[in-house]
Amino acid sequence: MVTLALIGLVGGLITGISPCILPVLPVIFLSGGVQGARTAEGGRRSGRRPYLVVAGLTLSFSVFTLVGTLALSSLPVPQDIIRWAGLVLLVLLGAGMMSPQVEAWLEKPFSRLPQRQVGADRGGFVLGLVLGTVYVPCAGPVLAAITVAGATGRVSGHILVLTLAFAIGTAIPLLVFALAGRGLAERLRVFRSHQRRIRVCAGVVVIALAVALTTNLTDAVQRAIPDYTSALNKGVNGSGDVTRALGSGGSAALAACAQNPDPTAGLQNCGAAPAISGIQQWLNTPKGTPISLRSLKGKVVLVDFWAYSCINCQRAITHVTSWYSTYQADGLVVIGVHTPEYAFEHVPGNVAAGAKRLGITYPVALDNTYTTWNNFGNDSWPAEYLIDANGTVRYASIGEGDYGHTESLIRQLLTAAHPGTTLPAATRVADTTPTFAYETPETYLGAERANNFAYGPTLSAGTRTYHYPSSVPGDSFALSGTWSVGGQALTAKSTAGIALNFDANDVYLDVGGTGTVTATVDGRTTTYRISGSPDIHTLVSRRTARRSTLRVTLSPGLSAYSFTFG
Repeated sequence: MVTLALIGLVGGLITGISPCILPVLPVIFLSGGVQGARTAEGGRRSGRRPYLVVAGLTLSFSVFTLVGTLALSSLPVPQDIIRWAGLVLLVLLGAGMMSPQVEAWLEKPFSRLPQRQVGADRGGFVLGLVLGTVYVPCAGPVLAAITVAGATGRVSGHILVLTLAFAIGTAIPLLVFALAGRGLAERLRVFRSHQRRIRVCAGVVVIALAVALTTNLTDAVQRAIPDYTSALNKGVNGSGDVTRALGSGGSAALAACAQNPDPTAGLQNCGAAPAISGIQQWLNTPKGTPISLRSLKGKVVLVDFWAYSCINCQRAITHVTSWYSTYQADGLVVIGVHTPEYAFEHVPGNVAAGAKRLGITYPVALDNTYTTWNNFGNDSWPAEYLIDANGTVRYASIGEGDYGHTESLIRQLLTAAHPGTTLPAATRVADTTPTFAYETPETYLGAERANNFAYGPTLSAGTRTYHYPSSVPGDSFALSGTWSVGGQALTAKSTAGIALNFDANDVYLDVGGTGTVTATVDGRTTTYRISGSPDIHTLVSRRTARRSTLRVTLSPGLSAYSFTFG
């Protein structure tokens, strides 16, 4: 239980610093912080507003996440009523900050309450409660556990502890930001002498947030900012405690593939693919016709778990839609299993609109009862499960990132299912997923996937001579000398060299053939003898990671496939 509480606390802290909270930060700063600046009033000090706003937000968000979906499903009201009510109330609260008349009208129902309960901090807790109804943070594993447990009615003592710890963890960064706003207002005269203008400005910001949420403008902003907390969330997910608290189903083999993904591993045997069942409605199929995995034997299938307001999912879907358009004609089938994170995501019209905004044309299954989610034992948004032509799950990718590796496995399965087929060139969608402890991502050298090639002519198949540029950008490579460029590898011809700008402790080169590799980094030069089929060879090994430029010279005949890092 203590471990679970710590995981919940860490999960909340990660959520509280994620880019997905950016839309509410201006409101927290102005309405919760600046407006909460302490002033002497009757010999007493006010200034509780930052605490009240953050407390209201975390309380309502936690309550609605845990029991909102279950409660709404038992009432004859739309599933997204809470969100729309929250948006309307945000506009009213913003108008009240801008206009004393509107504020008086809003406070009239509470006029009989003792005035000492209102004071200068009035409305802070209410504002926080309303913000909690529209607050949509990134969906890490802890939040996924709470959401699914609440929606399916499996609220146990463990889930309550997880929820409480998560709420506290989320509140800490938000409170720090609100207190920073209050402190700034107390120190600068301009804030103290323009209280009325600040209230009007805060009202405008609150209304602007409501409009941005209504028009999905916040989604575009959040997608543009890479989720720098994704690696942290993966670390939390790797513990397995969250999954056990959720009580997910799924086979042991599938769970092992999902909980311990190896981005350098090839195809695995994760067991037979679970059924896609319990689906409320299908989108993007003829007349809403259901699809079964059994009917797709002979096809390579990618099952993508997503939710339309999940920013992590939106970034991943740019890769999924690209794979679908590129490989559909070669036998790839993509099924998007939409498992809702929030009550408003249960509404089919909302999902259809979200899918249209994201350019999704492949079939989408509305998994509102979490049946397919539990069949797979899934615990994260986004998550991709790759199924071969025989119906076996061969790879699971949890969270953002590793897109190049996933695509290479898709290509392998398509080639295995249809021997002799000629696949189109690999997609070139930029992977904006950062890592917590930054490290240069795996760098592929063949023409099909060499998207980190710096300057010079476009890297395409054929034999040509290259020249180093004046400098090599970070996490990129350049060539010199004559090379024969293939789809998956570069083969050295004469005076062939590679310059690599990297940030890592260790550098490994996947190289094959017979000859020598000479590597120079940090002023030291080492020569390695290579013989045999392609294998990983260590070129750099250091105690600490730092950015450097590695220059590698390959003797004629050697073939280099990729650089990996550690």
